[in-house]
Amino acid sequence: MTLTELRYIVTLAKEQHFGHAAEKCFVSQPTLSIAVKKLEEELGVALFERSKNSVKVTDVGKIVIEQAHKVLQQAETIKDLAQVGKDQLRTPLRVGAIYTIGPYLFPHLVPEVQELAPHMPLYIEENFTARLREKLRNGELDAIIIALPFEETDVVVRTLYQEPFVMLLPKQHPWCEQKMIDATNLSSTELLLLGEGHCFRDQVLESCPTLQQAIQHQSGVTEGSSLETIRMMVASGLGSSVLPMSATNGYYQSELVVTKPFKSPQPTRTVAVAWRASFPRSKAIDVLVDAIGRSQMSNPLSTDKGAA
Repeated sequence: MTLTELRYIVTLAKEQHFGHAAEKCFVSQPTLSIAVKKLEEELGVALFERSKNSVKVTDVGKIVIEQAHKVLQQAETIKDLAQVGKDQLRTPLRVGAIYTIGPYLFPHLVPEVQELAPHMPLYIEENFTARLREKLRNGELDAIIIALPFEETDVVVRTLYQEPFVMLLPKQHPWCEQKMIDATNLSSTELLLLGEGHCFRDQVLESCPTLQQAIQHQSGVTEGSSLETIRMMVASGLGSSVLPMSATNGYYQSELVVTKPFKSPQPTRTVAVAWRASFPRSKAIDVLVDAIGRSQMSNPLSTDKGAA
């Protein structure tokens, strides 16, 4: 049994296709097939159920592959431990962020990290919280930036900053005359929200429970695939939306939309960074946290402004 064989079965379980798994592992399909079959013979069990058009993991295969994930993660930890005696800031740091944070944080984060640790490049990725959680657990990412609540076994979570929500309105909307918006009135206007799977959508719904009823009745709510798509639809006059403040500060200035703050209690989210407790490059995490602290993200600008 080798780490390479374990990597093959983990990839095959993920891809559920021998050809695709072989491509991911940079080997030929016969090479991967033979290695998987060899491991199954060594273990004396079938890890995969094969048919002409699909590959499915068997029940015992699920248990073996879960353990293989852990072994591969520990193998990566051994490599990282070897770096502890060297410079922890000389190898790439793999950082993920949710879709509603990454596009607005990374442009500030990258130059700050370069200034603090010029020999530590960043591998960055945007994804859903659930996918980032999985990649962090499997060792594919070193740290992830998410919105609380977030809990995971053997993972350290550190709060970074509080971010208020703001209202984005088309220029001719009657609420543009108001200094501040009452969040409890959101269900009374045409609203654009992210689709299911985005945690920011859930946070907006928590701030205005009456929106749940509007969604159930398919009344007054339109869904968008990203905050930038929603922004464009607001500018076109299709409706209004709720955005995190970072999505309005200095981005896409337009005379077609107006940003307004909410009345107290102002809806907010708590942004945090999470990393595996076993991750040995503590100095790299410190640089990441310091870089975020030095950016304007952790010091939101006033929301009492006009055009976004």
